[in-house]
Amino acid sequence: LSSYALRVLLGQTEQQRHEPRLMTVQHESAVARWLGPLRELFDSEYLQSEGPWDPDLPYGYAPHDLHVLAVDGDRVVGHVGWTRRRITVGASSIGVAGVGGMLVAPEWRGTGLGSRLLGAARRSMLDAGGIAFGYLGCREEVVGFYTACRWHRISVSETWVDRTGVLRSAPPGGPILILPVGATLSDWPAGAVDLRGRAW
Repeated sequence: LSSYALRVLLGQTEQQRHEPRLMTVQHESAVARWLGPLRELFDSEYLQSEGPWDPDLPYGYAPHDLHVLAVDGDRVVGHVGWTRRRITVGASSIGVAGVGGMLVAPEWRGTGLGSRLLGAARRSMLDAGGIAFGYLGCREEVVGFYTACRWHRISVSETWVDRTGVLRSAPPGGPILILPVGATLSDWPAGAVDLRGRAW
């Protein structure tokens, strides 16, 4: 049985359930201490479609410098990660935190945990300094979640390196979102985006 099912059997209601604690962990520490629980979280969602989760090349995307974890006992029940990088936007070079690996365990969806994770990620970006924007690409069906968390959709063409090392590009229109961190929304420059590496 899942931990959620056990709580129900023991008569613990949704109101009695304690909130997972959030922690911000550098990549090396996350892998050393939380590799098993992280792999369990991601494999439960993506093993059939994407294969085993690899922290250093998660499904072919760029690895994270920093992980924000939601921990319930010994389980990781939520995660978002980010990596610092300078990308090119038009003629400008911008310091961003590329965000990826956003996942919440099924029994915690709809509780606000995802929003808490993104809020903690933004605070960690501010603490790190030198980051103008958070940056992410996502599936169309989750755009509403991110915009509710104060991310802003932009329309830009994008170039990146895929999981095989080949340079790829996409025209404007795909779901790409930014979050002002050390800058304002009006500071985002016009022009095409070059991620200068793998997407997140």
